Amino acid sequence: MSAPSVLYDAPGPKAKARNVVYTIIFAVVLLAVLYWIFVQLGAKDQLRPELWTPFFTEGTVWTTFLLPGLLNTLKAAALALLIALPIGALFGILRLSDHVWIRVPAATVVEFFRAIPVLLLMVFANEFYAAFTDVDRADRPLFAVVTGLVLYNASVLAEVVRAGILSLPKGQTEASMALGMRKTQTMRMILLPQAVTLMLPAIVSQVAVIVKDTALGGAVLSFSDLMRQFRILPNEYNNNVLQTMIVIALIYIALNSLLSWVALLLEKRMSRRSRPPRGVKADHLEQPTGPDPMAATGLRTGDGGAGG
Repeated sequence: MSAPSVLYDAPGPKAKARNVVYTIIFAVVLLAVLYWIFVQLGAKDQLRPELWTPFFTEGTVWTTFLLPGLLNTLKAAALALLIALPIGALFGILRLSDHVWIRVPAATVVEFFRAIPVLLLMVFANEFYAAFTDVDRADRPLFAVVTGLVLYNASVLAEVVRAGILSLPKGQTEASMALGMRKTQTMRMILLPQAVTLMLPAIVSQVAVIVKDTALGGAVLSFSDLMRQFRILPNEYNNNVLQTMIVIALIYIALNSLLSWVALLLEKRMSRRSRPPRGVKADHLEQPTGPDPMAATGLRTGDGGAGG
C-alpha cells in the first residue's frame, strides 16, 4: 500500500457526500444549458433535417470535403512534429550547455519565437515563400503553415526538453561523471532516456496544439485543411454553416481524444519498463546478484581490514 500524499488528504464521508452533491448540480446545470441551446437552435430554424442529413446520407460530403481536409490537417501536423521535435530537443540541450556562447544564442532564439504568435509566423512565412522562393502557389499555404508551426512549437518543445532534463536528480549526472563518461554520453545514454517518460505528457499535449493550430492556416492562408471546409461545404448544402462547424469540432475532439488515449498507453507501457519484475521484491533488487567481490580478499564489512 502506497504512502498517503502530503499534498492531498483522502476525503472523508462528508467530503464524499459533498462531492456527490456538486456532481449532481453540475450535471443538472449542464443538461439545462444543452436544453437551452437545443431550444435556441429550433427557434432559429437550425434543426431542419436538410441541414443535418447530408452528413449522414451524402457520401460526397465526406469524400470530397471533410476527409481530404482531415488528411491535409494530419499531413501538416505530422510534418511540423517531425521537424519541430528534433529541433526542439537540440535547442533544449543547447540551453543546458556550460558554454555561454552556446547557451545564450540558443536561449535568445527560443525566447524570440516563443514570443511571436504562431499565426503571425505563418503569415510571414507565406510572404517569404512568395517573395524569395520558387515554391508553387498551390503548395505555398502548406509550406507556410508547417514553417510557422515548426518555428513556434520547436521553441516550446525546447523548454519541455530542458525542463524534463533538469527535473532528473543531479546524482545521475554526478554518477556518470564519476564513471568517466563525457557530457554527450551522459546526455545521450543517461539523461535523455529517463527524461522521455517525464516529457511524454507535455509532448503529446503539444501535438494536440499543433493539430489545432493548423486551423489558423485554413482560416487565413486558404490552406485546404479541415477548418477550411466550413467556408466551402455550406455553399453546396443549403448554407449549413453552423452544422458544418459543429461536425468539424466533433472531428477535432475525436482526434485529440485519440491522441490522449495513445499517450496514456505509451506512458503506462514506459512506466511498466521501470518496475521490477512481478514477484520480485524491491529489497531483493538491492542485493548483489553476482559473486561477492570482497570474498577473494578475505575482507568483510566491519573487519576493519585486520587479519585474523
